Amino acid sequence: MTQRNKTMFSLDKILRKNIKNLTPYSSARDEFQGEASVYLDANENAFGSPLDTPYNRYPDPLQYNVKKRLSEIKGVPIRNIFLGNGSDEAIDILFRSFCNPGVDNVILVPPTYGMYEVSANINDIETRKVPLTADFQLNLDGIAEAIDERTKLIFICSPNNPTGNSMNRDDVETLLANFNGLVVVDEAYINFSRQKTFIQELTEYANLVVLQTLSKAWGLAGLRVGMAFASEEIIEVMNKVKPPYNINESSQQLALKALGNVDQVNGWIKEILVQRDKLVLNLKDFDFVLDIYPSDANFILVKTTDPKGIYNFLVQKGIIVRDRSKIDLCEGSLRITVGTPAENDKLIETLKKFK
Repeated sequence: MTQRNKTMFSLDKILRKNIKNLTPYSSARDEFQGEASVYLDANENAFGSPLDTPYNRYPDPLQYNVKKRLSEIKGVPIRNIFLGNGSDEAIDILFRSFCNPGVDNVILVPPTYGMYEVSANINDIETRKVPLTADFQLNLDGIAEAIDERTKLIFICSPNNPTGNSMNRDDVETLLANFNGLVVVDEAYINFSRQKTFIQELTEYANLVVLQTLSKAWGLAGLRVGMAFASEEIIEVMNKVKPPYNINESSQQLALKALGNVDQVNGWIKEILVQRDKLVLNLKDFDFVLDIYPSDANFILVKTTDPKGIYNFLVQKGIIVRDRSKIDLCEGSLRITVGTPAENDKLIETLKKFK
């Protein structure tokens, strides 16, 4: 796959027939949008809730206020934004919308985020794995060989988890230009990357889906709010398939409040990048560290002489990292999240005692 001839992508051709004909559930909040003085349409408890916040009312099923704020931050129209219960829900909905169980297949490029395979297995979708190259980049020829007429999705995590690197942009665009299915670019860690987001390419590629999240840079992992950016037609499909109230009211309100603090988040990102560089320098001093791979994320992948021994030693000291040594191409490696200055110092001081 070396040429970039713009493919004639057709959403209608890859959409499951039953989804194409699906009549989505119509909730009370779908049928009436606006303000009223008396709501007697949704069988809610009109007396309120035991909490100070009026959680007796169902949340906005399309999360308009949150999307409006995201639209302002990302420079993307509201109609091109989907919100899910974490990015994992968006991943699952893509499988359910475009892949026929037991018939279709998807391309994965390990080592990569594990939920793509888990979600595929839950939905009975074949996964065709094309490992990354030795320098953790896409094997375009291998991907081209794995694709057939039943291939619906290609998942690309960039910056990649667990390796931390960003994928070559030209390689991703080659896939977008030549593949007749959806190319899903998972940008959970894009805020920490030197590369620009693929959101800017939505108008260029009709088969592009970009995933992002509020869990990482925004520090809202506990709220479970993930984002998908795509064409209006793809977003309409995802909204049709999702549960009516997939983002609860508290998550919507808290996410909206957090999205008003862009400067604070940008400050955290800068500090994380400073701490990442400092952590890399400090880890290089240890004899048991063989390599530290370049990272565009808020974590680093560290190849060591004794990953299991180091992991168990740190656990005993109350420090938890992730042992990725059993994953192909990550042999001997630990994944270490960049912590606060105090946490990083504690890690380094503890590792000085490892023998």
